[in-house]
Amino acid sequence: MAMAPTDPTTSPSDGLSLDRLWRRGLDRYPDTAARYRYLAVAVFVTIVLYYELYVAGGVAPLMLAHFKMSFIYYVNILVVSNLVGAFGSLAAGIADRWGRANLVTYGLLATGVLAILTPFAPNKATFAVFAILSGLVEGMCLVATPALVRDFSPQIGRASAMGFWTLGPVIGSLVVSFVANRTLPHFDESWSSQYYIVGVVGLVAFAVALVGLRELRPGLRDQVMVSMADRALVEARAETAEREADLRNPWRQMLRLNILAPALGVSVFLLIYYTAVAFFTIYLTSNFGLTTAKANGVNSWYWAMNAISLVIVGVVSDRLRVRKPFMVGGTILAVVMTYVFLTRTTHPHTSASTLIWIISLLAVGLGVAYTPWMAAFTETVERRNPALTATGLAVWGWILRIVVCVAYFTLPYVVGAMDTLTQAPEVLAAAKKVPPGTPPPPALLQELGKIKKAAADAPHQWQHWWWVCIAAEVAFVFLMLPLAGRWSPKAARADAETHEREVARLTGSAE
Repeated sequence: MAMAPTDPTTSPSDGLSLDRLWRRGLDRYPDTAARYRYLAVAVFVTIVLYYELYVAGGVAPLMLAHFKMSFIYYVNILVVSNLVGAFGSLAAGIADRWGRANLVTYGLLATGVLAILTPFAPNKATFAVFAILSGLVEGMCLVATPALVRDFSPQIGRASAMGFWTLGPVIGSLVVSFVANRTLPHFDESWSSQYYIVGVVGLVAFAVALVGLRELRPGLRDQVMVSMADRALVEARAETAEREADLRNPWRQMLRLNILAPALGVSVFLLIYYTAVAFFTIYLTSNFGLTTAKANGVNSWYWAMNAISLVIVGVVSDRLRVRKPFMVGGTILAVVMTYVFLTRTTHPHTSASTLIWIISLLAVGLGVAYTPWMAAFTETVERRNPALTATGLAVWGWILRIVVCVAYFTLPYVVGAMDTLTQAPEVLAAAKKVPPGTPPPPALLQELGKIKKAAADAPHQWQHWWWVCIAAEVAFVFLMLPLAGRWSPKAARADAETHEREVARLTGSAE
C-alpha cells in the first residue's frame, strides 16, 4: 500500500535545513491548528509589510521639512511608487506557477533593509528611490499574501480569513500612528526614528517568515474547497488537479467583466482609505492645527475601528453565507460619514474628539463593505479557474495601484493650496526671526500673504476631493454586482447543503 505524503510541518527530521527554507510546499492540506498557524504568519507579515510602506505618511510633515520637499514632490513620489507597484502586482501573477511564500519572505528582507537605509538618504531624490523600491515590493505582496490566505481558507470561513488578512494594511496604518504618537516626543520629533524602528521590525518579521511561512503544493491549491469537509476529496484529487490545471493564457482567462468591474469598483471605493494613509496627518495638522503626534493619535482611532469591523463582519458574513448585503450596508454608512467629514472641513476649530467620532464611523463603513468584497472576489476568481487565483488577484492589484496612482496625481491639482501650506512652518519661522519694530522683507510679506490665502482656500478644495470620494463610494455598489454569491442567506444555505451532499456522495464512491 502506498504511503501518504508526509506533511513537512510535522516531520521531526525537517529541522532548519537550507532546503526547507527554500522549498516550502505542503504535500497535504494541514489540520486546523497548523492551518491557523500559517494564516497567522501570513497576516503578521502582511501587517509588517504595510507598516513599512505606510510609515512615511505618519511623519510626512517632518520629512517634508527635513528634505525641503514640496507637497507636489512628495505626491509625485507616491504616484511613481504606486505605478511601479502596479506592475509589481502583475509580475506577482507568477505566484500561480512559482509559489507565494518565498516571494513574501524575501520581500520582507528587502523592505526591512530599505527602511533602515532610508534615514541615510542624503537628499530627496535618494529618498524617492527607496520609497519607489518599497512600492514595488508591496505591489507583489499585495497579490502573494491574499493568495496564501485564500489557499488556507475554505469558502465557508473565507470572509473571516480575509478579514484578518485585511488587518494587514489597517493595523499597519494603526501601528504607524500609534508608534509615532508614542515615540516621536522621545526622539525630538525625528522622522528618521520611525524608519529605524520599522526596519528592525521588518527584519524580525523576515526571520519569522523564513521559519514559519509555508504554502500548499499546486495540486492542493488549484482546487475549490468549500468547507473543511472537502479535505479528503481535495487531497485525493491533488495529483489529477495538478496535471489538469489550465495555466494557458492566464491573463486572457482573468480579463472578464465579473473580475474587472468589481476590481475597479473596490479600487475607487478605497480612494478615501488611501487618502487617509498618505494625507490624513498632513490634512489634520494643516486644516485643524493639530501637532503631528496629536494627528497620529486621532488617526489611531480610525485604524482601530476599521480593524475591529473588518474581523467582526467577516465572521458574521460567513455565518450568514452572504457577501453583497454587507457591501451595500457598509457603503451607505461610508457615504453618510464621508459627507459629515466633508462638512467639518470648513470648521477649523472642530475638536479632536468630534473628528475621532466621525472618522471612526467612516472606518466602520469601509470595513463592513471591504471584507465581504475580498471573500466574494476570491470566490469569483475560483469560479473562473482556481489554479489562477494569484493571476486574478494580480489583475485586481494592478487596477488598484493604477487607480491610486491616478488619484495621487490628481489630488494636488484639486487641493492646490496644500503645496503652499506645507512650506508654511519654514516661512513662519523666518517671520519670527524678524526683530521687533523692523519691517519684514517684501519677499517674506509676499510669502505670508500666499500662506494666508492658501489657508482660506484649502478647506474648500479639500471638500471637492471628499465629494470625489463620495462619488467613488456610490459607484462601487454598481460595479460589485457581477461578483459571485447569493443575496439571500436562505439560498446560500441551500447551496451549501447541496454541496455537502455531493461531497458525501463522491467520497463514498471513492471509498
